[in-house]
Amino acid sequence: MNLIELDRALRQLRLGGMAAVLETRLRQAQAEAMAPIDLIACLVSDELTLRTDRLLQRRRKQAAFRDADRTLDDFDFTFNPKMNRSLVFDLATAAFINKREDALFLGPGGTGKSHLAQAIGQCAIQQGYKVLYRETHILLDELADAVAGGTRKEYMESVATVPLLIIDDFGMRKLPHTAAEDLLEIIMRRYERFSTLLTSNRPVEDWGKLLGDVAAVSAMLDRLLHHGHVLKCGPRSWRTKTAAAS
Repeated sequence: MNLIELDRALRQLRLGGMAAVLETRLRQAQAEAMAPIDLIACLVSDELTLRTDRLLQRRRKQAAFRDADRTLDDFDFTFNPKMNRSLVFDLATAAFINKREDALFLGPGGTGKSHLAQAIGQCAIQQGYKVLYRETHILLDELADAVAGGTRKEYMESVATVPLLIIDDFGMRKLPHTAAEDLLEIIMRRYERFSTLLTSNRPVEDWGKLLGDVAAVSAMLDRLLHHGHVLKCGPRSWRTKTAAAS
């Protein structure tokens, strides 16, 4: 079997990572008098690396982050020095997902809630977890579309079983009259089974008025906070600082 035939065979076996570097690794083996087992080890490592990279790319795409470039490395903790950065990095280990715990990020607009939520989502993906990111109004719009299309059960199952669901910007927009009932169902179905990270610019005391259903909000908060981590963001706003400087 010559090089072309071997390349074709590897691709038929779906070993594209090996095929892509086969010629390079063969030259390396000749130049370094590499033992056969070392050559095979290099090729297997190349295949595993490619598959891992593809899996991460696929999961990032499935997560559908609004800002896909958000990381902890580019977050300025010194701007709001009283923020509990220890909690942020604890959450970034994804241990809370393994424990099926939840997280609630609260604070005024522009204080970094969405940035941190998406950065933690990226960390979770790196550690092998599936993540789904949705702004609150988009989540509810998608659910309404599923109801109209007769696929509510399937859609609810998809959001209820992902290991980490990030519900961002709760309280930013007016929500439909079914919001309290729908959000409560999602939280209840995920409770102690999967992890939910929710961000809001509104204090929890306002949620009952916001959703028009104090009982539903009370039940939702009871579950979110039972095994939940609360991060208070702020009080200074990056957007206010930027606007004042311009």
